[in-house]
Amino acid sequence: MASKKYDLCVVTGEYQNRDGETKKQYKNIGCIMQNENGHYMILDRTFNPAGLPNPDDRSSILVSLFEPRDDSGQKTKPATASAQPAAPVDDYVDDIPF
Repeated sequence: MASKKYDLCVVTGEYQNRDGETKKQYKNIGCIMQNENGHYMILDRTFNPAGLPNPDDRSSILVSLFEPRDDSGQKTKPATASAQPAAPVDDYVDDIPF
């Protein structure tokens, strides 16, 4: 069974909090998953890197990895080893005869 290892985030801007501190604004653009075959990335197809701020006039993008958190802000716990893996899905099965 696949498990989420990291959230992928980029900085989209800055804002001032109530105390007047400047904070970075992040956008989640996908995640890193792991299954029995290794790690893989799922990227949000609507993410457009051309729209990100480019303060240093660089051609690269910094993508940060954060451990996943639930809605309350707590880190999520990894799945237990006793969980039964899902049966593999064969995406290439086709009943069309041509």
